[in-house]
Amino acid sequence: MSPLAVNPPAPASTDPSVIRNFCIIAHIDHGKSTLADRMLQATGVVTPRQMKAQYLDRMDIERERGITIKSQAVRMPWNVDGTDYALNMIDTPGHVDFTYEVSRSLAACEATILLVDAAQGIEAQTLANLYLALENDLTIIPVLNKIDLPAAQPEKYAAELANLIGVEPEDVLKVSGKTGEGVEELLDRIVRDVPAPQGKKDAPSRAMIFDSVYDTYRGVVTYVRVVDGTLVPRERIQMMSTGATHELLEIGVISPEPIPSKGLSVGEVGYLITGVKDVRQSRVGDTVTNQQKPAEDSLGGYEDPKPMVFSGLFPVEGSDYPVLRDALEKLQLNDAALVYEPETSTALGFGFRCGFLGLLHLEITRDRLEREFNLDLISTAPSVSYNVTLEDHSEVEVTNPSEFPEGRILEIREPMVSATILVPSEFIGAVMELSQSKRGEMKGMDYLSEDRVELRYRLPLAEIVFDFFDQLKSKTRGYASLDWKADGEQAADLVKVDILLQGEQVDAFSAITHKDKAYSYGVLMTGKLQKLIPRQQYEVPIQAAIGSRIIARENIRAIRKDVLSKCYGGDISRKRKLLEKQKEGKKRMKMVGRVEVPQEAFVAALSSDEDNGKDKKK
Repeated sequence: MSPLAVNPPAPASTDPSVIRNFCIIAHIDHGKSTLADRMLQATGVVTPRQMKAQYLDRMDIERERGITIKSQAVRMPWNVDGTDYALNMIDTPGHVDFTYEVSRSLAACEATILLVDAAQGIEAQTLANLYLALENDLTIIPVLNKIDLPAAQPEKYAAELANLIGVEPEDVLKVSGKTGEGVEELLDRIVRDVPAPQGKKDAPSRAMIFDSVYDTYRGVVTYVRVVDGTLVPRERIQMMSTGATHELLEIGVISPEPIPSKGLSVGEVGYLITGVKDVRQSRVGDTVTNQQKPAEDSLGGYEDPKPMVFSGLFPVEGSDYPVLRDALEKLQLNDAALVYEPETSTALGFGFRCGFLGLLHLEITRDRLEREFNLDLISTAPSVSYNVTLEDHSEVEVTNPSEFPEGRILEIREPMVSATILVPSEFIGAVMELSQSKRGEMKGMDYLSEDRVELRYRLPLAEIVFDFFDQLKSKTRGYASLDWKADGEQAADLVKVDILLQGEQVDAFSAITHKDKAYSYGVLMTGKLQKLIPRQQYEVPIQAAIGSRIIARENIRAIRKDVLSKCYGGDISRKRKLLEKQKEGKKRMKMVGRVEVPQEAFVAALSSDEDNGKDKKK
């Protein structure tokens, strides 16, 4: 991120009455980034020569996958009836795993554009994001996108959308992000309907940090929304939660590249650079104020995100551990939903136990660490956290099967989620059957229209983090959409399945699973390890056990050396003597020998890619 010398400095500050702050929310792949591209062109902040698809998606991984991972803020000028307005837009992700990004963007805005695909209608994530916007008391502008598609049904879905938010169907704007049709009318509507930001210009300055990135040359770059007062370059600022003070080296707006300005005032969205290299000193949700005249109360920050899925990340080369630690620190600045703590594995060495909001979040994080920091990583199969109550009524949180207590257990509680599934009515039976097979409990069913149904289920998180979404898509020919959120805990009949090699427990392969599925996990793992572990000089049993009870077994056959090859003749007793001698040697070897499991076998059996190849496409 570098300021452009060719850009003239922005004005000192803008009158709050001409500022409009809004964001775009929608289900994944409903055209948010494409609509944002057309807005950038319509307002002239990006010239045709500079324009490229998904302009605000800065990461390679976003372009390759065609999804938005990071919220991006941009300032656009727009003239209505001779008055120049400043529109601050935040483009947000659509996938359920990045809901935390969306919640932070909503807190920095007064309004949101609720975007719905005119060919697909309302989807589960649309509803989830709409409820988030209503909780934040935002003005909602309903918009139908992709009206140029042959399969579009704008009238049908306009009525559905109007019914959902309580407006008339004619109030729903119809646009095409691809052709640009209706975009200018949408910008006019934003100016007319979105309220101007409220704040006290003469009060002590308060600005909320809604995002941060790390720049190798300039240190931490902080994105803020000013609520009260004014921030100007070269003043000393203070972070209200940590008390850290810094000199404000540069302040400015993003339009869509950073442009230094003479200050930011009430309602404005921009960036601050203090030259700080320590990533822990700029926390998302913190309040920035002036050091000489600090504000008394900080702004209400954000709820800390609760990790839902846990996985171990280990460097393939042990010497890369410090690099991985620094990489996670820098990535956490850019992704506040990521949590991690050091972990040691007998098989994989030193690494980190990381908490994610979902499987896509895990996959994207691992991909970013490998690309941006040039690391080779192994990720262990995802798991969730359990609360275990022991006989003495003490409680233990278990995020890793190796932490599972050995003593007598009164109760094990697993995290639950409430899931919303939107599906064409013809697939209701298939979805119900799938949800019940995953230990789901039905909570309700509503018809949104004649042919679209909303199903609500309460499910164990452990059942949906692996292949639930893939199975849902395949059973509904890709039409179903899923959204879920945490919904407390529930006691369950869970057991720890241990894998034993020649009677010795191998911690890395243990898993916590439901009693009914323990046998299938044991058979799967023993079968996989039988193929992966090289044959020894003696027979090696691979066993799956619950406590002291063996539930599955496979044998790795011994490599048999031909001791009779040098015996050309003679009677059978001579050959038998050699075979007996070999048998004794193998028995002795089996008593003292240890089975060495090669690194490749650990990687193949533990890594989420290999263990569940179908997860990769999620």
